[in-house]
Amino acid sequence: MQLRNKQDFWSGVMFVALGVGFALGATSYSMGTAARMGPGYFPFWLGVCLAILGAWVALSALKEKSEETEVERFDFRILGIIIGSVVFAGIILNVVGIYITVFLLVVVSSFASHEFSWKVALINAICLVIFVWLAFIKGLGLVFPLWPSFI
Repeated sequence: MQLRNKQDFWSGVMFVALGVGFALGATSYSMGTAARMGPGYFPFWLGVCLAILGAWVALSALKEKSEETEVERFDFRILGIIIGSVVFAGIILNVVGIYITVFLLVVVSSFASHEFSWKVALINAICLVIFVWLAFIKGLGLVFPLWPSFI
């Protein structure tokens, strides 16, 4: 067996590690049964499923018919943009409201893409704001500051 698809292999290893970590972390909570689930039941089985999926992906990277790929250099700039945009959104949420926050979050995090396009970023931002309004405000009735506090 030769490692042909390094991207899939290392992605699978990451999934296995996260799945095992979540499953082990969930064991500190009450599990309950399938009929009466405790707080640890769902995260435990979700972690187990994630670990199984990761093992399947990692093992499929060892097959002879898998596509041969290499792992590229990690881009810390992209990681910084994504984490920074989420932190920025958390800071400004109570000041500017959910609509402007979601819009800015999508546009700013879009800069992490190698194929950035203003048109695509703006369309995605508008669609996600509409989705947030439909799902969380209208559908679930959650209470968020909708617009800036000074309006």
